[in-house]
Amino acid sequence: MSPIPRRSLLKAAAVAGAAAQFSWALGANDAQAAPAAGTAGADPVTLDWLEDGGLGAAPGSTVGVPWPRGVHREDQTFAVTDADGRPVPVQSWPLAYWPDGSLKWTAHAVGSGSGRLTLTAGTPAAPEKKVTVDRSGGTIVVSTGVLTARIGTSGTTLIRSVTRGSTEIAKNGRLVLLRQPEIEDGDQGTVKYERFDGAVSEVTVEQEGPVRAVVRIDGKHRKGSRGWLPFSIRLYFYAGADSFRMVHTITYDGTQEPGRASGDFIRGLGVRFTVPMRDESYDRHIRIGGEGTGLLREAVKGITGLRRDPGAAVQAAQYAGEKLPDPSTWDQRVTTRLQYIPEWGDYTLSQLSADGFTVRKRTKKGHGWIGAGGGRRASGFGYVGGTSGGLSFGLRDFWEKYPAQLDIRDAHTDEAEVTLWLWSPEAQPMDLRFYHDGMGQDTYAEQLEGLNITYEDYEPEFGTPYGIARTSELLFWANASTPDADTLAEQVQAVRVLPQLAAPPKQLIGAGVFGKGLYSEPDRSTPAKAKIEDHLDFLFTYYKDQVEMRRWYGFWDYGDIMHTYDTARHQWRYDVGGYAWDNSELSPDLWLWYAYLRSGRADIFRFAEAMTRHTGEVDVYHLGKWAGLGTRHGVQHYADSAKQQRIANTTYRRFYYFLTADERVGDLMHANVDSDETFLVLDPQRKVRPDPDYTPDPHALSIGFGTDWSGLVSAWLTEWERKGPKWEKARARVLSTMETIAAQPNGFVQGSGLYDLDTGKFAIAERPAVSVSHLSAVFGLNELCAELIDLVDMPEFKEAYLDYCRYFNATKAEQAARYGSNFGSLILFQGHSRLDAYAAVQTGDAKLATRAWEKFYNSDGYKESAPWKTEKLSGPVTLVPGSEASWVSTNDTALYGLAAIENLALLGDMMP
Repeated sequence: MSPIPRRSLLKAAAVAGAAAQFSWALGANDAQAAPAAGTAGADPVTLDWLEDGGLGAAPGSTVGVPWPRGVHREDQTFAVTDADGRPVPVQSWPLAYWPDGSLKWTAHAVGSGSGRLTLTAGTPAAPEKKVTVDRSGGTIVVSTGVLTARIGTSGTTLIRSVTRGSTEIAKNGRLVLLRQPEIEDGDQGTVKYERFDGAVSEVTVEQEGPVRAVVRIDGKHRKGSRGWLPFSIRLYFYAGADSFRMVHTITYDGTQEPGRASGDFIRGLGVRFTVPMRDESYDRHIRIGGEGTGLLREAVKGITGLRRDPGAAVQAAQYAGEKLPDPSTWDQRVTTRLQYIPEWGDYTLSQLSADGFTVRKRTKKGHGWIGAGGGRRASGFGYVGGTSGGLSFGLRDFWEKYPAQLDIRDAHTDEAEVTLWLWSPEAQPMDLRFYHDGMGQDTYAEQLEGLNITYEDYEPEFGTPYGIARTSELLFWANASTPDADTLAEQVQAVRVLPQLAAPPKQLIGAGVFGKGLYSEPDRSTPAKAKIEDHLDFLFTYYKDQVEMRRWYGFWDYGDIMHTYDTARHQWRYDVGGYAWDNSELSPDLWLWYAYLRSGRADIFRFAEAMTRHTGEVDVYHLGKWAGLGTRHGVQHYADSAKQQRIANTTYRRFYYFLTADERVGDLMHANVDSDETFLVLDPQRKVRPDPDYTPDPHALSIGFGTDWSGLVSAWLTEWERKGPKWEKARARVLSTMETIAAQPNGFVQGSGLYDLDTGKFAIAERPAVSVSHLSAVFGLNELCAELIDLVDMPEFKEAYLDYCRYFNATKAEQAARYGSNFGSLILFQGHSRLDAYAAVQTGDAKLATRAWEKFYNSDGYKESAPWKTEKLSGPVTLVPGSEASWVSTNDTALYGLAAIENLALLGDMMP
């Protein structure tokens, strides 16, 4: 039987009355059939740039594109054309597969193009200048056809040289780490530093052209016999590009103990290159990015503004970065005195907060610094070189992830030195010590009392940063000469907003990925729909504005938002236990990504991108005994003692990976494949478990079917569909846990089961139990189950999940009639209305459809009677002028956002 069109069916059901029963087929059996020609989401696909302007000066862009099941075979090739129908060279590869083996996601890399591009099945055009990768001894040589990079496979020099033609533009690319062993409170005494250099342990070529090449470099920072602060660097090269991109990740593995002034405090963390200087000092140029595309444009030896004038044309040429005519042609009153004009060899721009940078310069080491200006927010861009060539460089999210710094040193000598500081050595050292002394919370009972007042789950030695990570992105250009103003502006813009190709919402929706039918394009066709769309826009705009007003910036903080507001202080509860940083609580990541999927809005994408980079790295442990676990919301991202798999949830990373093919996020997802083993390491119920002698049994681990399993199965599902190294084990885990959850006496309502690490199965309980939590479905369970039900033909699992959906928002009497007892006191009904909506569509139950909207509008969470506006704030009640919506909380925002998006997609035509 063919599925009945949803819109017609819902209208008919509405006419028949809320109690009408209707039949709706969206089951897995129908989905298994290969789509017919003309299926929504099939090619051709129009690809566009998130922001206007196309590729600009960036080296290239890679985009992920989803396909409906059965449309393309694994060996399908693809072609790209521009708006005029001309072929654009493209490199394509699979990202994920449907269970039938057809392509689910593909990645496409282009190194040229502007305006809209069209992607179709076909033969790819070859680039005129291909990327090539050669291995010679201990060096990997990558050529884009314009620049050549020689990458070391050992030692402390990561990039041995970057040349353009026969001209060496940069060399000795290396990592720099400054360690400060002590922090003194009060007056600073003598501060000692230790310098560590990045030492390579492994180099892997992950892609080798013809359009895109990727080289991964792993190692640790070393001094003498000590190696610490592991790094993972990826270098990206595109065909025909004069630039390359660096993705730089560090994982903190030092020691900083609360209450102690000694430890591993990072004072500076940077990437450094040597730049040969061949030109006369008056033909050597410095460019430092200021606000917007603003630049400090100077020469090492300036010949403007002098008492004697070399000539207007000469001055203009120097300012433009052009080679000057022979000095013999200048006014000789200048030429004969050139030796008396200072050479400014050193420049520094430091951004020590989100709101201010300063620029200064000096002639050389040992002499005084001269102020050269400043402003609020620098672009993170710079250039040093001359008319015979030079290096442009930039650090993305420069001011957002302060303290950052750019240094140019010795530009007056034969070799300048450039350092992009990810952590400025002029800032205070990186202090990651836990923020309080425990306040006497030595026992579990005392810690639970503390939880009852500050909402912080404290435990000694658990507030450690050991194992958290952070990723930064850098760009470098090998210029044949000093770029002109327009080219420099394009390079600045590429650093600030890296151009990103994107598939349109129509493609994302039509392909049926990320939960078939759970999101649809914004629709304002009725007043009720328009009002919800307005509310969704309001909530996103409010959080975007709060990031700015509250300065949610900084190296470790940027990308996160706060959990709860303090109405008395007109301030978010940044200093109150578990009410501070959100750390993905109740899935704001999901809300943002679904908001992007349906709208294609660049501002939402960038917000979600920053959150994905943050929550996947800073809120999760990547080394040590808690690797694979994340940390519950708190004053510091790693502070709370609740270390949970649900925070490391692969669900929150999948969107960015599949939309961009980002390898670093791919690493994070693959690392979670064995995260079921983390339940051996730390018992999440240890403080409330009645049995004090409990020890985890690898054959009987108590794992919840909600927050626990949803995090585990998302990692397994992603490894399976990516065909990663452990995909067969992952597939078996997906299927075995689905089967054994469905086989429980009460299915999902059973609450948890005893999991066997060896078999990947839950033991079937002997007796039915009712254990339902309001948290079970709010960490991506509904979205994952919608995917699994569409992917896997397992009617028993589908029925078990739909039963959970039916009864969570049911009356207690209905729950008791079905399961023998009710579910107890529950909350978050508005967020769970999307479970009603999903079950209504799957079962054809109009009563559930009616209940979905009833719970959405008239339970908890945000109501239509809420103000849906902000109030202005100014002194003296607030630190900086801005606005507040005191009724907004992030828990409610995430749940309202997801419920609104999914209810509109599923039941938009049955709104009351």
